[in-house]
Amino acid sequence: MYKIYDMWPEIALQSYKDCTNSIEYSKPSHFVFAGMGGSGAINDIFSAILSKTNTHVTVVKGYHLPKTVNSDSIVVVTSVSGDTSETISILENAKEAGAKTIAFSDGGKIKQICMKNNIPHRNITKFHSPRASFTAFLYSMLGVLKPVLPIEESDVLESIKNLSLIHEKINSENMAESNPAIKIAEWINHTPVIYYPWGLQSAAIRFKNSLQENCKIHVIAEDVIEACHNGVVAWENNDNFQPILIRGKNDYEKTVQ
Repeated sequence: MYKIYDMWPEIALQSYKDCTNSIEYSKPSHFVFAGMGGSGAINDIFSAILSKTNTHVTVVKGYHLPKTVNSDSIVVVTSVSGDTSETISILENAKEAGAKTIAFSDGGKIKQICMKNNIPHRNITKFHSPRASFTAFLYSMLGVLKPVLPIEESDVLESIKNLSLIHEKINSENMAESNPAIKIAEWINHTPVIYYPWGLQSAAIRFKNSLQENCKIHVIAEDVIEACHNGVVAWENNDNFQPILIRGKNDYEKTVQ
Protein backbone atom coordinates (compact mmCIF):
# COMPACT_ATOMS: atom_id res chain seq x y z
CA MET A 1 0.00 0.00 0.00
CA TYR A 2 2.77 2.47 0.85
CA LYS A 3 4.09 2.12 -2.71
CA ILE A 4 0.73 3.33 -4.00
CA TYR A 5 0.77 6.26 -1.56
CA ASP A 6 4.21 7.20 -2.89
CA MET A 7 2.69 7.37 -6.39
CA TRP A 8 -0.23 9.62 -5.42
CA PRO A 9 1.03 12.82 -7.16
CA GLU A 10 1.72 10.88 -10.35
CA ILE A 11 -1.62 9.06 -10.16
CA ALA A 12 -3.47 12.34 -9.51
CA LEU A 13 -1.99 14.11 -12.54
CA GLN A 14 -2.45 11.14 -14.87
CA SER A 15 -6.02 10.56 -13.70
CA TYR A 16 -6.96 14.19 -14.29
CA LYS A 17 -5.35 14.33 -17.75
CA ASP A 18 -6.78 10.99 -18.88
CA CYS A 19 -10.42 11.95 -18.22
CA THR A 20 -11.38 13.37 -21.59
CA ASN A 21 -14.87 11.80 -21.50
CA SER A 22 -16.49 14.69 -19.62
CA ILE A 23 -20.08 14.83 -18.44
CA GLU A 24 -22.62 16.29 -20.88
CA TYR A 25 -25.17 17.58 -18.38
CA SER A 26 -26.01 21.25 -17.89
CA LYS A 27 -25.12 22.90 -14.58
CA PRO A 28 -27.58 21.77 -11.89
CA SER A 29 -29.41 23.57 -9.10
CA HIS A 30 -28.39 20.84 -6.68
CA PHE A 31 -25.50 18.37 -6.43
CA VAL A 32 -25.81 15.14 -4.46
CA PHE A 33 -22.61 13.17 -3.84
CA ALA A 34 -23.25 9.65 -2.56
CA GLY A 35 -20.78 7.05 -1.30
CA MET A 36 -19.52 5.23 1.77
CA GLY A 37 -16.15 4.90 3.50
CA GLY A 38 -13.23 5.95 1.32
CA SER A 39 -15.61 6.84 -1.50
CA GLY A 40 -17.64 8.95 0.90
CA ALA A 41 -14.49 10.83 1.95
CA ILE A 42 -13.99 11.81 -1.70
CA ASN A 43 -17.48 13.29 -1.71
CA ASP A 44 -16.65 15.26 1.45
CA ILE A 45 -13.81 16.86 -0.51
CA PHE A 46 -16.23 18.00 -3.21
CA SER A 47 -18.58 19.40 -0.57
CA ALA A 48 -15.72 21.33 1.05
CA ILE A 49 -14.53 22.79 -2.24
CA LEU A 50 -18.01 23.80 -3.34
CA SER A 51 -18.85 25.30 0.07
CA LYS A 52 -16.98 28.41 -1.11
CA THR A 53 -19.34 28.78 -4.08
CA ASN A 54 -23.08 29.32 -4.49
CA THR A 55 -23.58 25.66 -5.36
CA HIS A 56 -26.11 23.67 -3.33
CA VAL A 57 -24.43 20.41 -2.25
CA THR A 58 -25.65 17.43 -0.24
CA VAL A 59 -23.42 14.51 0.78
CA VAL A 60 -25.29 11.24 1.35
CA LYS A 61 -23.81 8.36 3.34
CA GLY A 62 -26.60 5.85 3.57
CA TYR A 63 -29.51 4.34 1.66
CA HIS A 64 -31.84 7.29 0.99
CA LEU A 65 -31.82 10.38 -1.20
CA PRO A 66 -33.21 13.69 0.06
CA LYS A 67 -36.81 14.35 -1.03
CA THR A 68 -35.60 17.58 -2.67
CA VAL A 69 -33.85 15.65 -5.46
CA ASN A 70 -35.53 16.11 -8.84
CA SER A 71 -34.77 16.41 -12.56
CA ASP A 72 -32.72 19.58 -11.90
CA SER A 73 -30.35 17.67 -9.59
CA ILE A 74 -27.17 15.83 -10.48
CA VAL A 75 -26.56 12.73 -8.36
CA VAL A 76 -22.92 11.61 -8.35
CA VAL A 77 -22.59 8.02 -7.17
CA THR A 78 -19.16 6.73 -6.13
CA SER A 79 -18.13 3.21 -5.11
CA VAL A 80 -14.60 1.99 -5.74
CA SER A 81 -15.70 -1.66 -5.66
CA GLY A 82 -18.99 -1.00 -7.42
CA ASP A 83 -20.75 -3.34 -5.01
CA THR A 84 -21.55 -1.09 -2.02
CA SER A 85 -25.17 -1.80 -1.06
CA GLU A 86 -25.94 1.71 0.24
CA THR A 87 -24.60 3.31 -2.93
CA ILE A 88 -26.54 0.91 -5.16
CA SER A 89 -29.69 1.94 -3.29
CA ILE A 90 -28.93 5.62 -3.98
CA LEU A 91 -28.38 4.85 -7.67
CA GLU A 92 -31.78 3.19 -7.87
CA ASN A 93 -33.41 6.05 -5.92
CA ALA A 94 -31.91 8.60 -8.32
CA LYS A 95 -33.35 6.75 -11.30
CA GLU A 96 -36.81 6.75 -9.68
CA ALA A 97 -36.54 10.48 -8.89
CA GLY A 98 -35.68 11.29 -12.50
CA ALA A 99 -32.43 12.99 -11.49
CA LYS A 100 -29.46 13.38 -13.79
CA THR A 101 -27.04 10.72 -12.59
CA ILE A 102 -23.46 9.65 -13.16
CA ALA A 103 -21.63 6.79 -11.45
CA PHE A 104 -17.95 6.09 -10.81
CA SER A 105 -16.64 2.63 -9.94
CA ASP A 106 -14.16 -0.05 -10.88
CA GLY A 107 -16.85 -2.27 -12.38
CA GLY A 108 -19.13 -4.23 -10.05
CA LYS A 109 -22.93 -4.19 -9.81
CA ILE A 110 -23.06 -0.42 -10.22
CA LYS A 111 -21.55 -0.64 -13.68
CA GLN A 112 -24.01 -3.37 -14.63
CA ILE A 113 -26.98 -1.30 -13.40
CA CYS A 114 -25.76 1.73 -15.34
CA MET A 115 -25.31 -0.25 -18.56
CA LYS A 116 -28.76 -1.81 -18.21
CA ASN A 117 -30.48 1.54 -17.56
CA ASN A 118 -28.41 3.76 -19.86
CA ILE A 119 -26.94 5.74 -16.94
CA PRO A 120 -23.57 7.43 -17.57
CA HIS A 121 -20.76 5.48 -15.92
CA ARG A 122 -17.02 6.02 -15.77
CA ASN A 123 -14.79 3.06 -14.97
CA ILE A 124 -11.82 4.02 -12.79
CA THR A 125 -9.17 1.44 -12.00
CA LYS A 126 -8.72 0.62 -8.32
CA PHE A 127 -5.23 0.83 -6.82
CA HIS A 128 -4.93 -1.83 -4.08
CA SER A 129 -7.93 -0.65 -2.01
CA PRO A 130 -10.54 2.16 -1.83
CA ARG A 131 -8.41 4.26 0.54
CA ALA A 132 -5.31 3.84 -1.63
CA SER A 133 -7.37 4.75 -4.72
CA PHE A 134 -8.30 8.14 -3.27
CA THR A 135 -6.40 10.35 -5.74
CA ALA A 136 -7.25 8.18 -8.75
CA PHE A 137 -10.97 8.61 -8.13
CA LEU A 138 -10.88 12.22 -6.90
CA TYR A 139 -8.94 13.59 -9.86
CA SER A 140 -10.73 11.43 -12.42
CA MET A 141 -14.02 12.79 -11.09
CA LEU A 142 -12.69 16.35 -11.22
CA GLY A 143 -11.87 15.80 -14.87
CA VAL A 144 -15.19 14.21 -15.80
CA LEU A 145 -17.30 16.74 -13.87
CA LYS A 146 -15.28 19.77 -15.03
CA PRO A 147 -18.05 21.20 -17.30
CA VAL A 148 -20.54 21.45 -14.40
CA LEU A 149 -18.23 22.29 -11.49
CA PRO A 150 -17.34 25.90 -10.58
CA ILE A 151 -13.72 24.87 -10.04
CA GLU A 152 -10.80 26.43 -11.90
CA GLU A 153 -8.40 24.03 -13.61
CA SER A 154 -5.49 26.09 -12.27
CA ASP A 155 -6.64 25.27 -8.72
CA VAL A 156 -6.77 21.56 -9.52
CA LEU A 157 -3.25 21.62 -10.95
CA GLU A 158 -2.01 23.64 -7.98
CA SER A 159 -3.39 20.99 -5.62
CA ILE A 160 -1.42 18.32 -7.48
CA LYS A 161 1.70 20.48 -7.21
CA ASN A 162 1.14 20.79 -3.46
CA LEU A 163 0.62 17.04 -3.25
CA SER A 164 4.05 16.59 -4.82
CA LEU A 165 5.60 18.94 -2.26
CA ILE A 166 4.04 16.95 0.59
CA HIS A 167 5.26 13.72 -1.02
CA GLU A 168 8.85 14.98 -0.85
CA LYS A 169 8.51 15.29 2.94
CA ILE A 170 6.59 12.13 3.84
CA ASN A 171 7.38 9.50 1.18
CA SER A 172 8.38 6.04 2.37
CA GLU A 173 12.06 6.55 1.51
CA ASN A 174 12.31 9.40 4.02
CA MET A 175 12.49 7.58 7.33
CA ALA A 176 14.31 10.40 9.10
CA GLU A 177 13.00 11.98 12.30
CA SER A 178 12.29 15.14 10.29
CA ASN A 179 9.47 13.33 8.46
CA PRO A 180 6.28 15.01 9.80
CA ALA A 181 4.22 11.84 9.27
CA ILE A 182 6.57 9.88 11.52
CA LYS A 183 6.44 12.65 14.12
CA ILE A 184 2.64 12.55 14.19
CA ALA A 185 2.59 8.75 14.37
CA GLU A 186 4.97 8.74 17.32
CA TRP A 187 3.06 11.54 19.05
CA ILE A 188 -0.36 9.82 18.90
CA ASN A 189 -0.43 7.36 21.79
CA HIS A 190 -4.05 7.76 23.00
CA THR A 191 -7.48 7.89 21.35
CA PRO A 192 -7.41 10.93 19.01
CA VAL A 193 -10.19 13.53 19.09
CA ILE A 194 -9.88 15.58 15.90
CA TYR A 195 -11.35 19.10 15.94
CA TYR A 196 -11.86 20.92 12.66
CA PRO A 197 -13.10 24.38 11.60
CA TRP A 198 -15.88 24.95 9.08
CA GLY A 199 -14.67 24.01 5.60
CA LEU A 200 -12.13 21.42 6.74
CA GLN A 201 -14.49 18.64 7.78
CA SER A 202 -13.32 16.60 4.80
CA ALA A 203 -9.69 16.73 5.99
CA ALA A 204 -10.75 15.60 9.46
CA ILE A 205 -12.85 12.73 8.13
CA ARG A 206 -10.08 11.56 5.81
CA PHE A 207 -7.58 11.72 8.69
CA LYS A 208 -10.00 9.83 10.96
CA ASN A 209 -10.68 7.15 8.33
CA SER A 210 -6.97 6.65 7.68
CA LEU A 211 -6.19 6.17 11.37
CA GLN A 212 -9.10 3.77 11.79
CA GLU A 213 -8.35 1.67 8.71
CA ASN A 214 -4.56 1.64 8.81
CA CYS A 215 -3.91 1.82 12.57
CA LYS A 216 -7.05 -0.03 13.76
CA ILE A 217 -7.78 2.53 16.51
CA HIS A 218 -10.85 4.47 17.66
CA VAL A 219 -10.96 8.08 16.45
CA ILE A 220 -13.47 10.88 17.07
CA ALA A 221 -13.97 13.95 14.84
CA GLU A 222 -16.05 17.00 15.74
CA ASP A 223 -16.57 20.61 14.61
CA VAL A 224 -14.51 22.78 16.94
CA ILE A 225 -17.22 25.44 17.35
CA GLU A 226 -19.88 22.84 18.15
CA ALA A 227 -17.47 21.24 20.63
CA CYS A 228 -17.13 24.58 22.43
CA HIS A 229 -20.85 24.39 23.28
CA ASN A 230 -20.81 20.96 24.91
CA GLY A 231 -17.86 18.68 24.16
CA VAL A 232 -15.31 20.97 25.80
CA VAL A 233 -16.57 20.14 29.32
CA ALA A 234 -15.44 16.52 28.90
CA TRP A 235 -11.82 17.71 29.04
CA GLU A 236 -12.32 18.52 32.73
CA ASN A 237 -11.98 14.78 33.41
CA ASN A 238 -8.85 12.66 33.26
CA ASP A 239 -9.01 10.23 30.35
CA ASN A 240 -7.00 8.67 27.54
CA PHE A 241 -8.18 10.95 24.75
CA GLN A 242 -5.78 13.10 22.76
CA PRO A 243 -6.92 16.37 21.10
CA ILE A 244 -5.80 17.21 17.58
CA LEU A 245 -6.75 20.58 16.04
CA ILE A 246 -6.84 21.03 12.29
CA ARG A 247 -6.26 24.65 11.32
CA GLY A 248 -7.00 26.45 8.06
CA LYS A 249 -5.60 29.58 6.43
CA ASN A 250 -8.82 31.58 6.63
CA ASP A 251 -10.48 30.32 9.80
CA TYR A 252 -13.14 32.43 11.47
CA GLU A 253 -11.67 34.68 14.19
CA LYS A 254 -13.47 32.81 16.98
CA THR A 255 -12.06 29.50 15.70
CA VAL A 256 -8.54 30.91 15.74
CA GLN A 257 -8.97 32.07 19.34
